[in-house]
Amino acid sequence: MYTATTVSTDQELEQILQLQRKNLKQFISQEEKDAQGFLTIPFDLPMLQKLHAIAPSIIIKHGGEVVAYAMTVLLESRAEYALLEAMFASFERLQWKGKPLHDYRFYVMGQVCVSKEHRGKGLFDMLYQHHKEVYSPRFDFIITEISTSNYRSIQAHNRVGFETVHTYTDSTDTWNMVIWDWR
Repeated sequence: MYTATTVSTDQELEQILQLQRKNLKQFISQEEKDAQGFLTIPFDLPMLQKLHAIAPSIIIKHGGEVVAYAMTVLLESRAEYALLEAMFASFERLQWKGKPLHDYRFYVMGQVCVSKEHRGKGLFDMLYQHHKEVYSPRFDFIITEISTSNYRSIQAHNRVGFETVHTYTDSTDTWNMVIWDWR
């Protein structure tokens, strides 16, 4: 049985890191990237502890193990990880529906991952539905960016209800900024 919940222990954070390491783009083949998607940015335990102290991420557990996660990154977390600065800076310049993005209440999906052994079972959608249950009373929408070469992730986000609102290129990749409007 799969259970969606919020992170509550360092052991769960360690399990997130283990799952992340198995799916970072530098550790998987091009064939796997193309077919299964990939993660771009590595995190470490002290950073996850800081992020989760501000707002816990959503995880799915199966048999006591974390088999999927969707990382919550509030704007207050911006200073915690320099690699996310380009994304946050681009949000400052972005307008959506005729208003500056900062006029809305939103947070960032920092990263989503489902264990290879548990893919195709609806866990991606389950993660986002639990995000909506937990965070929609406080926020208008969730935003994230996805590498344009991560086809599986783009398709999955579209299926959940995200829409692309901006595309840009930085020194590392070309990114689609996507929003899931909860209003």
